[in-house]
Amino acid sequence: MSRLFPKCTRCNTSHFVTFLKSAHYVCSKCGFHLRLDVSTRIKMLCDKKTFKEIDKDIKSVDVLDFPKYMDRLQKSKKETGINEAVVTGECKIKGFPTTLGIMEPGFIMASMGSVVGEKITRQLEYARENNLPAIIIISSGGARMHEGIFSLMQMAKTSAAVKRLNDKGLPLFTVLADPTTGGVTASYAMLGDVIIAEPDALIGFAGPRVIEQTIGQSLPQGFQRSEFLLEHGMLDMIVSRKQLRATLGTLLSIHSVRPYEGEV
Repeated sequence: MSRLFPKCTRCNTSHFVTFLKSAHYVCSKCGFHLRLDVSTRIKMLCDKKTFKEIDKDIKSVDVLDFPKYMDRLQKSKKETGINEAVVTGECKIKGFPTTLGIMEPGFIMASMGSVVGEKITRQLEYARENNLPAIIIISSGGARMHEGIFSLMQMAKTSAAVKRLNDKGLPLFTVLADPTTGGVTASYAMLGDVIIAEPDALIGFAGPRVIEQTIGQSLPQGFQRSEFLLEHGMLDMIVSRKQLRATLGTLLSIHSVRPYEGEV
């Protein structure tokens, strides 16, 4: 987002960066919600100077000796300024304390390897131990192939962490941005107590082309987009980026008033 005239990745329209920023990085021509980096998300969502990062220094290792994996990691670290594809921490939104995880699409398309799964799990455990809600902003290409089975294991681990959070009566709110796919969709992304999506986000397990080739049929118009999923009961709401902070604040407000133990 540092270029003077960034282009919309959907319709290729150029925007003056100052106007695009004031529009929350939503294209004025086609309405597409452009991908955001972690720092921009924090500024948009968190109360000023309240975000405190946790587990900042955890880094991935090349356990399978996958070709050029370390090169990819080093390049992503340099380009994004962070150590992994998710940043987690504690903050306040509209005055309400919460834990917050934000996935970074610029880091190997925010794919979920062992460190991403570990950081998400630790965020959920931190929320449980400190009686806090959890919010995860998701934009991911799915499981990280460079780590093989170690990546796939994170689906079960993060899902178990969500269950432990739920067992304590604490909520998880997931926000699905474009794209939310693969093993991330098949685990914690779709396990939120309230599942929110940005407009027209691609959400699914396998991609549309893979599905069409597998079943030998054409897919319905808008298949795997937010609006299609909402219509078919897979989401709770679609919220534009401009309204996301207010919506999360309302949800946190509602869930901050919980019944005393033993009340019905």
